[in-house]
Amino acid sequence: MSSFVHKMRLFYRNLRLQTKLTITHLVIVSIPMVAIPVIFFAQLYDMIVADTVRQEQEAAIQTAPLIEKTVENILSVHDQLTEHEFYGSLVSPARAEDLEILAASEEARDFQKEVQELSEDELIGDIRLYLDIPGTDPLFTDHALEEVAAPMDLVRRTYWYGIFAGEPSTARLFCPAFYLGSYEKNAYGNLAYITRGRMIYEGKWTIFYLAIYFSQEKLDELLKDHLTSNSSVAYIINNRDSMVATTDLALSGTYHFSYETVQESVMSSNNFITKNILGEDVYAGFNRIRNTDWYMVVAIPSEPLLRKSRIFIGLFGLVYLGCIIACFMIATLLSRSLTNRLSAVIDQMSKCRLGLPAALPAPDAQDEIGELVDSYNYMTRMIHDLVEEQAKAAEDLRIAEFNSLQAQMNPHFLYNTMDMINWLSQQGRSLEVTIAIQKLSRFYKLTLSRKQSLSTIQDELEHVSIYVELLNMRFADNIDFIADMPDSLMERPIPKLTFQPVVENSILHGIMEKEEKEGTIVLTGWEDEKGIVILISDDGVGIQPEVLENILAEKKIAPGSSGTNIAVYNTHRRLQLMYGKGYGLKYSSTPGEGTEVEIRIP
Repeated sequence: MSSFVHKMRLFYRNLRLQTKLTITHLVIVSIPMVAIPVIFFAQLYDMIVADTVRQEQEAAIQTAPLIEKTVENILSVHDQLTEHEFYGSLVSPARAEDLEILAASEEARDFQKEVQELSEDELIGDIRLYLDIPGTDPLFTDHALEEVAAPMDLVRRTYWYGIFAGEPSTARLFCPAFYLGSYEKNAYGNLAYITRGRMIYEGKWTIFYLAIYFSQEKLDELLKDHLTSNSSVAYIINNRDSMVATTDLALSGTYHFSYETVQESVMSSNNFITKNILGEDVYAGFNRIRNTDWYMVVAIPSEPLLRKSRIFIGLFGLVYLGCIIACFMIATLLSRSLTNRLSAVIDQMSKCRLGLPAALPAPDAQDEIGELVDSYNYMTRMIHDLVEEQAKAAEDLRIAEFNSLQAQMNPHFLYNTMDMINWLSQQGRSLEVTIAIQKLSRFYKLTLSRKQSLSTIQDELEHVSIYVELLNMRFADNIDFIADMPDSLMERPIPKLTFQPVVENSILHGIMEKEEKEGTIVLTGWEDEKGIVILISDDGVGIQPEVLENILAEKKIAPGSSGTNIAVYNTHRRLQLMYGKGYGLKYSSTPGEGTEVEIRIP
């Protein structure tokens, strides 16, 4: 025990002064706050349950009238149809004409028009009049009722027809999707309000049904829009325990309350009841829907409520943590008033591991910490001076290497050009020698006219045009050179002798290696978001893959090749030295078809 106390005392003594003060403040604040969530957890759960139940009760009170309003709209449509003159004639035992005459009457056409207008309502899916007469009767095809009337045979196998047939006292029925046939659900709607009527056909009374179809989605949306909890489920059942609408089919099946249970609960209490289902407490409330045999059920499982209380406790913990952080910040500010200058020096010295040190503000007091700040600032100035000298030396080395590569380019071109002039002289073509020397003079005048290593794209185009003209003097104008450069790029800067080495390589190693010794070089350019792109393409022999991968390396084009790629390499290297690794030359070639060289500069 004494050993542990000694270790803790030693650990505390080794802490920084600011940490000691901060820990002291946090301990004082934290102890009384720890007990609060423990003490009030049980009461908090009861509060959440009561609040959730109250919200669901209010939502149910608001939702039930909306559902009743939807039902009233359906009943209103039914009343409009049954009050129509045609419907009254259809059910009247006193009418003298037979059904066929009635179906061809003006009343029938008005009734059909009324049905069409009512069916255009977004709530109504369709309206059908099912007549218990032979399906071959002309009424279904040749009269005004052919779009609304349907033979009874279409619905004899439906559940709702069985209910009407088995219960003669049933005159009307709200039908959930389960009651309807698949044909009805696919063609008209998955809910229906159906009433039974009688008419005279061939001198005998027979049954007919008026069916008003509508969509279950409307009721589902009403339930979902007014459900306050994602973990709750709301559904509507009828007196046969059939599901009319639901927000979640799976949950409504799990938390199902029978119609008998709902009736008993409504008669005994208007509040929520609690029932254990599958070992879980479920809170449920009920509302009767007027003008129907429906009840709306809202079920809330207890597990989500418990989870909600845990979340609330978690949020309380976050608030508590925020208070701790606030206390920590206040404690830090209080302690920093004693240690801020010393901490600033330590922090700046720690940052030296990540980069160059930064100087601190001049001390306002010349105590021990002030002297430490002065010494640190002096050391920082010395380090920055050394880094600047090193950077300047690296830049001087880069410029020297660039100038060295530039110097290598001029003798290379001069050697090739003078070799051509010598060949012309040996042929006795003195006039062409004169012209070649004049063009060479013009070329070097452009090249050496300024001491700077940069030229313009316009001057470079003139350089390479003169070079091609000199070569055409030797190769009998077998080289076509086409330049298409936007005027907006003509004055852009570019290192001297950028185009000529690439064009020279295209001629000597591309076009001149073709059997016919002739070809075309196209030079064009454009500007994109990354800079300027200049494309030089030829229709020469192309470059083999093993040669292409080494063409921008500082070595021969390929093992055993007599030529070198020094000019192309130097051009690529100069561009990279000046602009960076993302710029320079990029070769692509198809053997036997030609080569494209992309020059990219800022």
